[in-house]
Amino acid sequence: MTEVTADTTTALGRPKSNSLFQVGERTRKRHASEKRFKMMGLAAVIFSIIALLGLMTSILSNGLSSFRQTYVTMEVFLDAAKLDKKGNRNPADIEKITTFTIQPLLQAALKKTMEERGIAVEGVDAKTAFELISKEAAAQLRWFVLENPEYIGESVTFDLLASGRVDGYYKGRVTMESAALDRNISPQQLMLADELKAAGILESRFNWSFFTAPDASDTRPEAAGLGVAIIGSAYMMLIVLVLALPIGVAASIYLEEFAPQNRWTDLIEVNISNLAAVPSIVFGILGLAIFINFAGLPQSAPIVGALVLTLMTLPTIIIATRAALKAVPPSINDAALGVGASKMQAIFHHILPLAAPGILTGTIIGLAQALGETAPLLLIGMVAFVREYPGAPPEGFFDPASALPVQVYNWTQRGDPAFVERASGAIIVLLIFLVIMNAIAILLRRRFERRW
Repeated sequence: MTEVTADTTTALGRPKSNSLFQVGERTRKRHASEKRFKMMGLAAVIFSIIALLGLMTSILSNGLSSFRQTYVTMEVFLDAAKLDKKGNRNPADIEKITTFTIQPLLQAALKKTMEERGIAVEGVDAKTAFELISKEAAAQLRWFVLENPEYIGESVTFDLLASGRVDGYYKGRVTMESAALDRNISPQQLMLADELKAAGILESRFNWSFFTAPDASDTRPEAAGLGVAIIGSAYMMLIVLVLALPIGVAASIYLEEFAPQNRWTDLIEVNISNLAAVPSIVFGILGLAIFINFAGLPQSAPIVGALVLTLMTLPTIIIATRAALKAVPPSINDAALGVGASKMQAIFHHILPLAAPGILTGTIIGLAQALGETAPLLLIGMVAFVREYPGAPPEGFFDPASALPVQVYNWTQRGDPAFVERASGAIIVLLIFLVIMNAIAILLRRRFERRW
């Protein structure tokens, strides 16, 4: 045995291990730290999923019922003595009839239907029974007569909207107990509604008018629809796409390929990044000052909303387009120039097609963000109550209209619970549009993506 022995301990007296199969203290701490980080990330993902599920559950539970509506189906006699007293079927004379002229016809039709089916509830007379039908029904019948005067003097079967309280009764918002305290409906009227439903006169079915009808007054929530808002949003997105995409792409190409590197271009780039973070309401104030007060454009018009949203969307498109152009390898540009292509040919024939997936994705994401904006549209007057549909383009761009997010805000400010249901339904429609737009962005990216 030699006098020199291997020192197997450290200065602190701890055994020293050089084996790869033994985990040291520092390694255990590192593994524990990694495990904690993974657990934190997993917890964050689970929390996000739970929050998303809670949000979607709340929206769907409140909004799915708006896609169904209760209707009263009955035959109405269009009495010529009331609708066309002169008997000449002159449209000018027929236009003079009012909803007050139509209401007795509907009341008589409901009374006749109940008598034929033997339906009666103690304490409910013909006038009280007529309150089960929406006030919008008279307006519906009037429009039918104006568009089809040849049916005057005949009996026509109509699907008329039931009142909001009756519709809420079959959706769980109204109960017999709440009806006893409600001045707009009574338990006896709800019992009559059950009798009418059992007889097949009253039924609930899919509400197509929710997508096509305009907004309604506070007393007619059952008639409120998204028709004007959908058209207004479509007009605005069309204008934003036509303006923001070419301007944003052109600005990006210039800044990335042609602009000299100096203080001015650095200042422009910083301002573009800052504009992407500016609160949307600031753009609304800018639009109010420039496009309405200075330029004199009409309030609540899609053209004004589109111009404001274009200013909001441009920074997003420019940033996304510049990132897509930078992602193209410089060798592509060098190779194109090396075989004799000009700078413009290299950009438009090689670089731009390869950057197209990123450009299109950024554009659609910018449009989706603009579709959900509310604050700037409120400042330019799009919160106004609009029942008339805007005309066809280009005149329709200057007609009053609403937008989907503004319609949601408008309905949540009203007192009737039926409007809250409508607001949740509008949110579902808006989310569907956003999902479709994001799906299109993914498909376009995969369709135009190229390998180099």
